[in-house]
Amino acid sequence: MVSDTPTLVSSPSRWTGFLDRNLRNPLRLVGIILMAYLAYIAIANIASGQFTLERFVRLFIFGLAQGSIYALIALGYTLVYGILSMINFAHSEVFMAGAYIGFFAINAMDQSGFLDDQTFLALLITVLVGMSASVTIAVLLERIAYRPLRGAPRLVPLITAIGASITLQQLFLRLFGSGTRVYPDVNFFVLPGIFNNLECIEVNGAQVCRGLDLIGGRYEVEFLGLSLQIRPIYFLVFFLAVIFMAALWFFVKRTKTGKAMRAVAEDKKTAALMGIDVDRVIVTTFVLGAVLAGAGGVFFALYNTQVQPFMGFFPGIKAFTAAVVGGIGNIPGAMFGGMFLGMVESIAPSLLGIPNQLRDVIVFGMLILVLIFRPTGIFGEVLSEKKA
Repeated sequence: MVSDTPTLVSSPSRWTGFLDRNLRNPLRLVGIILMAYLAYIAIANIASGQFTLERFVRLFIFGLAQGSIYALIALGYTLVYGILSMINFAHSEVFMAGAYIGFFAINAMDQSGFLDDQTFLALLITVLVGMSASVTIAVLLERIAYRPLRGAPRLVPLITAIGASITLQQLFLRLFGSGTRVYPDVNFFVLPGIFNNLECIEVNGAQVCRGLDLIGGRYEVEFLGLSLQIRPIYFLVFFLAVIFMAALWFFVKRTKTGKAMRAVAEDKKTAALMGIDVDRVIVTTFVLGAVLAGAGGVFFALYNTQVQPFMGFFPGIKAFTAAVVGGIGNIPGAMFGGMFLGMVESIAPSLLGIPNQLRDVIVFGMLILVLIFRPTGIFGEVLSEKKA
């Protein structure tokens, strides 16, 4: 006789589900073993005193600034992908153009003395010139290289983007030469009333303290028992990057043009039937990405100081990696991915006890691990139902 009482079958535990999802997948198993090994090395280095808290804080601050640059570039990749579902590999040269053309502006103002007399205004002009150069390059790319191929198979615009990237590198190389150009030293002093013991000089027999140097300053600081060397420009770059990213988020989510961009990303044909000018929206998307990349290029050059025609390649590739790690097409994901990657690149070599020259291996290894465990990125891709 069969009992009418239902048999209670226990559902698999979370641990069993973890085993099914990961340990039976060879790639994920290798990834778990690798992460466990790296964690072991990191803990051993911390326990032995080779990696100190002071070192962590210094590297964290630098990684925050570097990650801000990656995030600004990554937003350009993710915006274009969200609208056109293509990777604009020439975006790294849009970044380079902003830093490179910005050099000519700030160098001219330095030679004329305007940089010393009106430092804030000179820096603002440099950033605006860098943005304008990047926007010009991006709009020309969209109009000449990408718009004629909008209906082509997805591989064609990708190859075109790589060709456009190489073309721009060679164009700047032929126009301006292969030599490295160096941004002039910039000193921008603020808040002398608060920092009345910094940057003091003798003027007509009297001591004058100019305050905190936001751009060129390097200061030894005692904080919570830690001896740190602080460069205020790292905090300035992070602060400005956050403002730019917040402005972009507000623009996309709260403005009429931003709503049009989201509609075009969802379905171009339907958006056109609703009266949206698709071409104008796409150009606006390229302009927004270029503005962020141009600003990032100038910020990067102000603390890195050196610019040359091939300077955009590695930051561009890492920014693309950041966009994928965060979730391509996802604006918060690009922000997080850039910050996260910058800090990992800065901290991981010292934490793991490997040469700093191998930091690129860590960055791209991080990309591989993310793709193994979460192919859509940490925040997930933003795809319309049609694309998904």
